[in-house]
Amino acid sequence: MTMLPEARTGEVRVEVLPEFREEESSPDESRYVFSYTVTVHNASRHSIQLMARHWKITQGSGKVQEVRGKGVVGQQPVIGPGQSFRYTSRAILDGPVGVMEGDYTCVDTASQRPFEVPIAPFRLAGPNQVH
Repeated sequence: MTMLPEARTGEVRVEVLPEFREEESSPDESRYVFSYTVTVHNASRHSIQLMARHWKITQGSGKVQEVRGKGVVGQQPVIGPGQSFRYTSRAILDGPVGVMEGDYTCVDTASQRPFEVPIAPFRLAGPNQVH
């Protein structure tokens, strides 16, 4: 059983499952494509809305890229009490290993109080990478 990287703020939990996309990658061109499926679990008594994302992508070379934007995959989903929201996105690296981490800015829809939800660091690694 694989343990997923997980982070929790109060009653909101984020799990990430990364996957190397060999068929879309081209090592000869220093192009390594990874997908990552994120599940946001809302165990609180109120609905929350995911308003914005912030990712820090650290490549194996040490190069760091930061990505900020509204919502995720073109949405700012409302996640009801006891519900989860799942989506899949991609990252393209110039080498076979890297690490992603970040946070979501969410709003408690009842109080309109914004709060941050951390996204625990997770490893992106192509096949046969022990780095």
